[in-house]
Amino acid sequence: MPFGLSNRADPAILRLSRGERLNTVERGVVLAFVVAISAVDLIGFLTASVVNPAASIISIAATLTLALYLWWPMLATALLGVVFVLSFLVGTDSSVLFTASIAAGMVLRLGSLALVLSYAAGFLVAAALVANGDTHVPVNVGIYLIVATMAGAIGFALRLASTRSRRLEQQLADSAEQERQAVLAERRWIAGELHDSIAHHLTVVALHVQMLDDPQVSAESREAIRVAARKAMADLRFVIELADDGPRAAGMPTGDLGAAIDEARAELEAAGHPVAISGDPRDERIPRVSEIVFARIVRESATNILKHAGVGEVAIGLEIDDEHAALTISSPMPATPRRDLPSSGTGLGRMAERVIGASGEFSAGEVDGRWCVAAKLPMS
Repeated sequence: MPFGLSNRADPAILRLSRGERLNTVERGVVLAFVVAISAVDLIGFLTASVVNPAASIISIAATLTLALYLWWPMLATALLGVVFVLSFLVGTDSSVLFTASIAAGMVLRLGSLALVLSYAAGFLVAAALVANGDTHVPVNVGIYLIVATMAGAIGFALRLASTRSRRLEQQLADSAEQERQAVLAERRWIAGELHDSIAHHLTVVALHVQMLDDPQVSAESREAIRVAARKAMADLRFVIELADDGPRAAGMPTGDLGAAIDEARAELEAAGHPVAISGDPRDERIPRVSEIVFARIVRESATNILKHAGVGEVAIGLEIDDEHAALTISSPMPATPRRDLPSSGTGLGRMAERVIGASGEFSAGEVDGRWCVAAKLPMS
């Protein structure tokens, strides 16, 4: 539901399709009114020179039925009808009809459509009975109709205000939840960017630090550390700048597949892994979305190879036809697991999410004694 109130009333409100509940202020006002009127009736009963106990009891009972509307509108209406019938026996039908006029506001505020229609029909019948019940003392039922109309209008207005208030509260809660989800999504995005970029460069640094003691490769390792550190700082600056304003498509890296493969080959060869490349990563037929996904897979796979692969050649293959573009990266399985380079275990999951999100197929596992990562994406 969009944020903000509609310019027109909700049809569900106009149909009075379900019962309502009073808020705390309304409950306090109703209870105070009932207590005050009941106290007046009781004082009149105790101080009157001529006492009609039955009439006083009927009057107080009619007032007390208003309190029942706080919890059980249907029961309150039924009891008010019973009290009205009994009022004919003691001659207080006109005063009970006035109470019923006030109760019309409670019915419009709290009742369902069935209760409202039933109450309106019953009230008109009661007004007719009072008007024609005693020909010696004529009663102007028009006053009661006016009071009932005014009370009903007030009750219905309060009902509209209460419903709109609840709807606004719900919309505010929904908006707050959307903001919370947006913050979580941005945090996940930042974490993903850090994992996909900076973690890769730090892996290169950690690997070559271990090779500095070897004089034959120390120069190459120092250069690899310098390059990786520079790239890590650049990626970190990029993530921080985007985090200031949130992820923006215009500022996102496009993912050059050819550059990603060249970078991975340089890093792997510097670590002692020969790299064999087949296929043309700069083929213009590759969709841009596929190129971005493949570039991410190449980088993440290079990180995993640097951490876990055994001695041997790394093969990167790219096959393209009219329907699909397929990338495969295979590396030798390690003779013994490496424990000096930690792994978060999230790389494969993120690769799979990217491929599946682009309507592709992804697999990773041991094939013929080598670790193979394969991704296939549609050309359109």
